[in-house]
Amino acid sequence: MTKAFRIPVFALLLLSSAASAQIKLPASIKSLTGGSSGSGTPTTLEIGTALKDALTQGTTKSSDKLSAVDGFFGDAAVKILFPPEAQKVESRLRQLGQGALCDKIILSLNRAAEDAAGQAKPIFIDAIKQMTLDDVQKILLGSNDSATQYFRRTTTTALVAAFKPVIEKSLGKTGATQYYSQGATIYNKIPFVSKVNPDIVDYACQKTVDGLFIKIAAEELNIRTNIGARPNPVMQKVFGFAATKM
Repeated sequence: MTKAFRIPVFALLLLSSAASAQIKLPASIKSLTGGSSGSGTPTTLEIGTALKDALTQGTTKSSDKLSAVDGFFGDAAVKILFPPEAQKVESRLRQLGQGALCDKIILSLNRAAEDAAGQAKPIFIDAIKQMTLDDVQKILLGSNDSATQYFRRTTTTALVAAFKPVIEKSLGKTGATQYYSQGATIYNKIPFVSKVNPDIVDYACQKTVDGLFIKIAAEELNIRTNIGARPNPVMQKVFGFAATKM
């Protein structure tokens, strides 16, 4: 891999079209660019711009949707329920007439996730800034979830670190910590049952991250397959041309 090949995409966007034409590109990207903005094929600069715009659009929309009221709770695709190992707890509590407590736990988990989701945008923007031409190639010519997989690799650790204190605070604010601990305590007092951990923070944090990636994948697929989801001519040109090369 050449040194020029490792230039971040944001650095690429600062170059002129003439300068960008001098960057050594992989054959697959080179075949796309054609070296001329007037030829009907996208230039290197246009590819970088389109990818930046698409990724910013997809991650911003996903974060905004999920951080709204009922962004998690009102969407079956991302709604957070009891942890799998604690579903027996929910079932038994409902049998014991504690259905209202279970409902409070679920609502509170989702409100905490909605509280934290708004913290995601700067983390995604930073990941976009760090993209290399190699990343651009793999995303543009990859599968319909290539961008989502890129974000999974590059942002999961940062998302968990950023979300955990927010979710922990939100769980306390919305009552989830208290409600879940109360439910687990009630369950653990039942004779002969396997005890469950009353700490729910890590689970809620991971489910929040998972929900974000589910929504980002949906946004990515929409941009790749729906021309109406590409709000500017550069995105339309780049993604339209890439579709013919898949």
